[in-house]
Amino acid sequence: MDPFLETTGGLWYKTLVELMDGKRIAQTIRARIQEEVHQLKKHGIVPGLAVILVGDDPASVSYVTGKEKACAEIGIRSFDHRLPASTSPESLLQLIGHLNQDPEVDGILLQLPLPKGFPERQLLNFIDPEKDVDGFHPVNLGKLLLGEETFLPCTPHGILKILELEGIDPAGKHAVIIGRSITVGRPLMNLLSRKGAGGNATVTICHTGTPEVSVYTRQADILVVAAGSPRLVQGHMVKEGVVVIDVGVNRIPDSTKKSGYRLVGDVDFDSVAPKASKITPVPGGVGPMTITMLLHNTVLAAKKRMSTRGFQTEGLI
Repeated sequence: MDPFLETTGGLWYKTLVELMDGKRIAQTIRARIQEEVHQLKKHGIVPGLAVILVGDDPASVSYVTGKEKACAEIGIRSFDHRLPASTSPESLLQLIGHLNQDPEVDGILLQLPLPKGFPERQLLNFIDPEKDVDGFHPVNLGKLLLGEETFLPCTPHGILKILELEGIDPAGKHAVIIGRSITVGRPLMNLLSRKGAGGNATVTICHTGTPEVSVYTRQADILVVAAGSPRLVQGHMVKEGVVVIDVGVNRIPDSTKKSGYRLVGDVDFDSVAPKASKITPVPGGVGPMTITMLLHNTVLAAKKRMSTRGFQTEGLI
């Protein structure tokens, strides 16, 4: 990619960093997924995704809306259940049980975070592992750890796809992850360190209990930041040529915006980008890939449903 001009805060500067465009990569993958959906429909299988949203958290509403649009674009049937925050945990369990039994529903996504008072882990564990397209059920997380075929958590899987399609081989490199969540940090640690394509990296995972985080970030060949802290990583904390994956999406006040805020990542783009060889933007980096891999998992679940009906799926993409 040719050098580009970046503008932030009215200041223009030239940098040799390459933006890893998540939107572009997502479009490439979604085109393939759309063809898979087309092939499934020829056999009478329409992939179906049920999303449960409890409450009206703005970020969650935005994600669900984006998911609805993405499903419609590639032909996945969307079953949306938007529930008030006053919904009881018992009612939510009942709904999940119904969706577990619904033959038209291939995947179930319980949008997080849930309102206070909900037993999050109990509810996630109640989802049928064969419909757990988020990849958070203990059965699927256990299979991931063992290297068995399973639904991979969407954000870590999206990160792997970004690296793959950008021609970045983690093998032999030092990957440093900031954040130890079950949704990003810990599964990504296992994926990057596993044997085979897309793995074989040496992985260090940092978190709030890590003293002097910069000691580790300056060693990173690949740096993934998923800490939920705006502009946590500054330019002096990375080495020249590092590949940076910024998972963070944070709202900060901005009176120049109609919304009153703007989005920034966990990485201070202005100071880090000039030192990086490649970096994901916020927004438009990891976010589109998370939804894309959710669609991928839903189609994978539909293909499994198809195989249980005696159809062969080897001919599909």
